[in-house]
Amino acid sequence: MLAVVSPAKALDFSPAPQGLPATQPVLFDQTLMLAKTTRRLTKPKVAALMDLSDKLAELNVARFRTFAEEQSPENAKQAVLAFAGDTYRGLEAGTLCADDLAWAQDHLRMLSGLYGVLRPFDLIQPYRLEMGTRLATRRGESLYDFWGDRVTTAINEALAGHDDPTLVNLASIEYFSAVRPKKLAGPLVTPIFREERDGVAKIISFSAKKARGMMARYIITQRLDRPEGMKDFTEEDYCFRPKASSERDWVFSRKAP
Repeated sequence: MLAVVSPAKALDFSPAPQGLPATQPVLFDQTLMLAKTTRRLTKPKVAALMDLSDKLAELNVARFRTFAEEQSPENAKQAVLAFAGDTYRGLEAGTLCADDLAWAQDHLRMLSGLYGVLRPFDLIQPYRLEMGTRLATRRGESLYDFWGDRVTTAINEALAGHDDPTLVNLASIEYFSAVRPKKLAGPLVTPIFREERDGVAKIISFSAKKARGMMARYIITQRLDRPEGMKDFTEEDYCFRPKASSERDWVFSRKAP
């Protein structure tokens, strides 16, 4: 079983713990091809593409132009520790032990607009490039065109080493749209997290993002290699709701805090 999550806009590039393994992204050759396009982007273009302020556009133009073709712990950081958004507040990777992180390397993937697919120990440089960006390349008019089947192929290659080839989708719609579900090598399960208020259950973005990270952490710490184990997830009062669920969409809800 393999779980996928979205990356984060917020980054933490404080020094990583010494002795932590560092690996190279499996699609880094494609990243370097994409970097040739992003390196030529101007500040107004970056601001328009990602709806950024002038300050953020300037920062990301600088990142694109200084992107290194060789990554090391001196200029990059392990992805699972570098991302710092809502999902990663739920995952709390910095508090996982070495054995947990080593297990996650084989059971967790992060989708990325710049890197395609990342393992926890894969090094990344500071960047911002949402998967939904309409960035034109020789392959088409968007990053979905650029990545094509490559993300799905990388996921299938990772699933090939698992007894249960189920893919657990803990990513956002924007990022999971880079995956071709019909071409996956195994079943697909998508946990959905809802808040109940006045008898109505709704998806609250912030809470759902954090819950996806908590579920990823639960999978890691419990060493889940079959999806059925996720039904026992009760962190922060979430509970599996079988009557609201389908074969592929598993609903977890809680009373609104």
